[in-house]
Amino acid sequence: METLNKDFVSQSVLKRRSEDYEPPSISELQRLLWTKAGCGHVDHVWPNLHLGDAWTARDKMTLKRMRITHILNAADGKFNINTGAIYYKDMGIHYYGVEAFDAPDFNLSAFFYPAAKFIRAGLNTLGGKVFVHCAMGISRAATLVLAFLMICEKMTLVEAIKTVSVHRNISPNNGFLSQLRELDRALMRERKR
Repeated sequence: METLNKDFVSQSVLKRRSEDYEPPSISELQRLLWTKAGCGHVDHVWPNLHLGDAWTARDKMTLKRMRITHILNAADGKFNINTGAIYYKDMGIHYYGVEAFDAPDFNLSAFFYPAAKFIRAGLNTLGGKVFVHCAMGISRAATLVLAFLMICEKMTLVEAIKTVSVHRNISPNNGFLSQLRELDRALMRERKR
């Protein structure tokens, strides 16, 4: 597994941002995506934070081997990846489910802050390791991981995409990218105060 260089990312975050910062267009953001050769079931994208698919979510042996303590399912519900807290009750895993659909008109932004709070709590737990997933681990789950990095690690959208894309191919749909752009703008306004 590659060593994650959190210090480098933190240094880039501390650089002074321009007063006229504007998130890139959707087409420019799409050019930043899908930069890694191949895409596995699960990848370590940030210290103690893993991003992956439904196969890994259902593989209890892999989750035990990875020592996962928290799972965020971005495709929860009976029409999606219906694992739920009961599925993991024998493992002592903390579970948070978001019943999201991978559709451009789905409002995933309503879950940005609750998901970021869950991920942060998991990472702050002694020995905490968080696994965020959806069906394929490239759109819904990736969007929530990007939002976490933007909200809790104070990254811009571009910095968050570059951070995750080094380790895993991601491809949030255009609607999710638009929602992340709005989050980016809101966070920039908030940080200027």
